[in-house]
Amino acid sequence: MKFGPCPPEEAAGCILAHKTKLGERTLKKGHVLTLEDCKKLSAAGDSTVVVARLEAGDIGEDEAATRLGLAARGKGLVVDTAVTGRMNLYAEQDGILVIDEQAITNANRIDPAITFATLANHTKVADGRMVATAKIISFAVPEAKVAAAAEAVRQAVRIRPFKSYKVGLVATELPHLKSATMDKTRRVLEQRLRPSQSEILEEIRVPHSEPEVARAIKALADKGADFLVLFGASAVVDRHDVLPAGLDLAGGKVKHLGMPVDPGNLLMLGEFDGKPVLGAPGCARSPKENGFDWVLDRLIAGLEVGSDEITAMGVGGLLMEIGTRPQPREARRTSEAPKIAAVILAAGKSSRMRGPNKLLAELDGKALVRHAAEAATNSDLNQTILVTGHRADDVSAPVVDLPVTVVHNPDFSDGMAGSIRAGMDALEADTDAVIILLGDMPRIDAKVLNTLIAAYGAKKNNLIITATADGKRGNPVLWDRRYFSALKSLSGDVGARHLIADNPGFVAEVEIGAAARLDLDTPEALQKAGGVLPED
Repeated sequence: MKFGPCPPEEAAGCILAHKTKLGERTLKKGHVLTLEDCKKLSAAGDSTVVVARLEAGDIGEDEAATRLGLAARGKGLVVDTAVTGRMNLYAEQDGILVIDEQAITNANRIDPAITFATLANHTKVADGRMVATAKIISFAVPEAKVAAAAEAVRQAVRIRPFKSYKVGLVATELPHLKSATMDKTRRVLEQRLRPSQSEILEEIRVPHSEPEVARAIKALADKGADFLVLFGASAVVDRHDVLPAGLDLAGGKVKHLGMPVDPGNLLMLGEFDGKPVLGAPGCARSPKENGFDWVLDRLIAGLEVGSDEITAMGVGGLLMEIGTRPQPREARRTSEAPKIAAVILAAGKSSRMRGPNKLLAELDGKALVRHAAEAATNSDLNQTILVTGHRADDVSAPVVDLPVTVVHNPDFSDGMAGSIRAGMDALEADTDAVIILLGDMPRIDAKVLNTLIAAYGAKKNNLIITATADGKRGNPVLWDRRYFSALKSLSGDVGARHLIADNPGFVAEVEIGAAARLDLDTPEALQKAGGVLPED
């Protein structure tokens, strides 16, 4: 393929490299120029046009992508029509994505313009999910290289569909384990089995002893269970512990104990009379993803899982923290006086105010932004950061005499996430936690902030402290440094509420009353609260 500028008179049949205006028409990138197009470009005074010209042996991007995508497609996949050099592959059934990783790598090394990308190998996917894409970067590539890539990637991507199993559940009991916890454990397992249409045939609860576990395993197998899951009242910590010893006593076999996935380390894989047996780690009582899911899903899809497969799971095996764990993996800093900062978000346009900037509105004789800044600087916080955006100088003026670090978010129109990121970037390096404070919440005072700080220090697992009004969550929210990276990774105008939902075991709520949900976004709400709009 030849690429570069040429006179319009010589460009007929070539591929347009860049979007070009032609009178009232717009010729899109990738458009094949006609003789008429070229005449009009020349008449319009264009002396050159940048094009791609196919040479002998080349094929176009869409044809190349189609050949690559169709070659890679294995069982359980459908494809769409190639457009702009891209063909996507989609799952047409629920199951596990299985990839020949070396084949994909080999294809990607044939030519930089020929690319093939997939989800991670052994990802659990639902019908309709995009799992791979063939993308040709240039407008054309040599046919011989496409043929080589297609051969390398042939049948490299497929879906292994789930099978439906009758699952027998053995759950052992000890005095400390509440029946409500065991009931929830069963419900969580049922949720995990739902995509495969598997179901729990029966649950047998027995005392935490080897003979009782062995008896329950045999009983469930006799009743028709073709898959067994064992939940111990205490974790398996040794090859001779209750669950593996119970499986031995029943006549089964322990194939592997432990796995390099955290949470999920204390998993047991076994077999009884040809049936898979999974000894669940304690984290599997939570619905959050853990190593148990990785093994369970593969087994339900009929994939081979043994010691080789489990010991290969370490790369990528550091998963999200499970809130129900008694101790987090990463210990929180234990200094007697943690260093805590506030980030005040004051960058928005106040669009719902229909003109005035609400942060400059006055309540009790002070601008709203001044209320927020005074609350922070009068509290036990170590640093206060004010993030400005729209009308930055006007917003920062009411706090000029306070010990506040002002940072500007030039991309404030993109949403809240950019302001959070700007504020986080200004934190001192040794900060232990941060309170995200909205600039338009004038009833949040120093006492409220100190209450959040106290709650943070009360328990080591109190990593997210959220203010509530009559039990409903509001603002502000305190975040331990463990979540700093996640806060910096937010995008758009979406806040961090999903992080709270994803970490229920580390959330503490502090009831502060109506101040947590006071909304002064409209002129009516401001006036009702006794505020006065600024003149401009």
